[in-house]
Amino acid sequence: MTFIKNLETELCLNSNPEIAISMQNYMKNNFLFLGIKTDIRRAILKNNYHKHQDEVQNNFRSISWELFQKKEREFHQCAIDILVKEIKKKYVLEDIQLIEKLLTSNSWWDSVDTIAKYILGGYLNKFPNEILTIVERFSNSENLWLKRSAIIFQLSYKEKTNFDLLKSECEKHKDSKEFFIQKAIGWALRDYSRFNPDGVLEFVNSTKLKPLSKREALRNIK
Repeated sequence: MTFIKNLETELCLNSNPEIAISMQNYMKNNFLFLGIKTDIRRAILKNNYHKHQDEVQNNFRSISWELFQKKEREFHQCAIDILVKEIKKKYVLEDIQLIEKLLTSNSWWDSVDTIAKYILGGYLNKFPNEILTIVERFSNSENLWLKRSAIIFQLSYKEKTNFDLLKSECEKHKDSKEFFIQKAIGWALRDYSRFNPDGVLEFVNSTKLKPLSKREALRNIK
């Protein structure tokens, strides 16, 4: 696709090996980087998006997936930015297949958290009848990132959060020794505490959460 070729060319021209090393170190050397700072990467993406807007809008799912399979993290970040922008009012039921592939490919907290909150969260808001089925499947998976996504997907729901479902997920995973699960529980509860501090406080006090989860959950409650 012309868009991908042009985007790849411009990103590579703006690569910086020194910055790439620091980025790779920050991400525990899980990924290669071109070494492009966020503002520059987004400016390059925006410029190429406007040049090939029709192509991107008509093929955003396949474009996002192709970018997400490349080695360097900047391509994955561009893929997520494109999908967040384009899929908002265009969800179809089958999109859960793409969402799950993205969550379980090149997975780390930076990609998973954005996908879970803005893409999975948006999908389940569009198809609420799918919530229980998908959350149960993700939650029971052996995949760490699907479990984390089942806990945090409501972060964008604000006061519309299904607190019973959130409590159920937190209760289910409260004994996990995995850092990213403990952190997810605390983050999800802390976020919802902005709208229901008493409810979160009551749940935390009555549930034997891991210290990290409890500390994070109560951070904003006086």
